[in-house]
Amino acid sequence: MNSILHVSPSEQLILEEILRIKNRLAALRKDRNTFYKVEDVVGIYKNLVDQVQLLQKTRETEKNTDDNFSNRVDYVLDDCFQLLSLFYMALGKNFEIPATYVQLVTINQNLHLFSDHGYYTQEDLLPFKERLAEIQEIIKESKFSQSTLYNAEIELVSRKLRQNMKLLEELENSIREVSEELSEIYSQLVYIKNMLIDLAAACNGKLIENSEAIKLAKESQRVLLEIDELRINNNFLDSDGTLSKGQAQVVGVLEQCFDIVHDLLADGEAVSDAMKPLYERLLDVKRQLEKLYITRRWALRETDLWSFQVQLQEIDSLRRNGQFVNELGEPLPTQTQSVLNYLLHKCYSILYKLLCSSEPIAESLVPIHNQLLTLRRCLIEIKKYGGPLTAREMYPYQMKLHSIDSLRVDGKFLDNEGQVPEGQGIIMSLLNECYDILHELNSSEFDE
Repeated sequence: MNSILHVSPSEQLILEEILRIKNRLAALRKDRNTFYKVEDVVGIYKNLVDQVQLLQKTRETEKNTDDNFSNRVDYVLDDCFQLLSLFYMALGKNFEIPATYVQLVTINQNLHLFSDHGYYTQEDLLPFKERLAEIQEIIKESKFSQSTLYNAEIELVSRKLRQNMKLLEELENSIREVSEELSEIYSQLVYIKNMLIDLAAACNGKLIENSEAIKLAKESQRVLLEIDELRINNNFLDSDGTLSKGQAQVVGVLEQCFDIVHDLLADGEAVSDAMKPLYERLLDVKRQLEKLYITRRWALRETDLWSFQVQLQEIDSLRRNGQFVNELGEPLPTQTQSVLNYLLHKCYSILYKLLCSSEPIAESLVPIHNQLLTLRRCLIEIKKYGGPLTAREMYPYQMKLHSIDSLRVDGKFLDNEGQVPEGQGIIMSLLNECYDILHELNSSEFDE
């Protein structure tokens, strides 16, 4: 990306206002005593959109409208829109334009890491391709809406979408270079490579203390040798005897796998002492994200993901041309490079999954949602294994469902401010499903 740090006098005033907006968002994020209010978040969003409109007019005047043009204003604006995306998701507004921005940023980070290191499969790209298509539909629907509120951001989000679509197309074209007959071997090698780097990342290359890890490494080595033996005169051939397309890619990943497994079985440290702090930091972020992914239904407040995004972007900024470097600016050894980049990509991947797993439910309704999910799970288990229950045995479940249902006012679940938060449809669907299961359990037709 073409990075131009200079900010014109016209844009300087816009930058100062955007910085003030960023500070307001940061202060709001730190307040954990109350649920976010729609009017607060939408009010800040409107202020930011006003600045985007001014910026667009300024750049049209100064002829800086290229997709790749960027300066400090863009970086601060990017932070603001990422934060606002998380706020919108916390409010349950997942299908509105602002909520898509942080997902586009995270998709871009993942795709760039694929591009930097070159080895991935169509299955790796598919989730991102599908999500980009969904965001494209959200943008299309927003363009036909009566509200003009999103017009400024539609242009901004569309720019991010175009950048992602272009990068995705480049990645897909690269995969298409591998012949159909060779693609299965290529996918197998990509899987082995990722598994070996995962082993190295987990124990810093010291497999001697883990017999299961040694077993996996040796088994991988055996499979690699079998694949290598399929070559004739060092080349992979298709069934008709012609040279397979994508030869360089497949041989390249095969050689990398041999190097990694050799380093692992040699029992050397994958990461040097000088890079240990970075390695430990990435491992810690990965552990926190993995824990959050397991407990997200109870512990996740979408805006908490901002701190992880900032940390990963800081680490990502240490790379030069896709590689981590030492204090002299020289690329780190291959094994160290592989481990650090793998951990970075793994963190971004989990972060993206957390964003995708966010339900379109306002945080004020999450406790009710969780209670209904738990109640439904209990009723399903009873239906599956418990057989018909007596009236006395059914009573606690009926009372719990009634207590949740009685929280509605005029058929709606309200927040503490008396507003109707997002997620009514999902909550009502769960509530009705629980009633249906209870009815089945009470029915004489229910088979034990």
